[in-house]
Amino acid sequence: MTDAEQGRSRRRGRNETEEERADRMWQELIQEVRVAQMGVQILFGFLLTVVFTPKYADLSDTDQAIYIVTVVLGACATGALIGPVSLHRLVSGRRIKPQAVQWASRLTLLGLLLLLATTSASLLLILRVATHDDSVPYLVAGVVCWYLLCWFGLPMWTRHRHTAR
Repeated sequence: MTDAEQGRSRRRGRNETEEERADRMWQELIQEVRVAQMGVQILFGFLLTVVFTPKYADLSDTDQAIYIVTVVLGACATGALIGPVSLHRLVSGRRIKPQAVQWASRLTLLGLLLLLATTSASLLLILRVATHDDSVPYLVAGVVCWYLLCWFGLPMWTRHRHTAR
């Protein structure tokens, strides 16, 4: 077997050009963003309505501050997760898709981190208002750990365990 044949038989992954790889990665990224966008937009829409309810005036100063921070985090998460669409639209046809995929991926990761913060702050506020229990921060910390495990820990472990070095 020649060196070229051995190289082909050992090759892992796809046989695609840089442009084909960028196209595939873009499609995969957009599918991922759609899932995250839906979640953040539903959560953000709900958060926007809270201030207009009679119960909002009854919230403590601390709970109102948590609410405001949560809304700002939700707005930032929405921006980061919609960012890849705008990026694609503004650079489309410029032959820089590999770079666009890189930046869109970074925006998506940032959006996921902001979604984690938004969801955690929302849970903190809801449980504080619903229970008035001192154990709420510990419960929220447990949920944050669960999110970190599901969203980042398991994927990083899988990446480390199952990809070639």
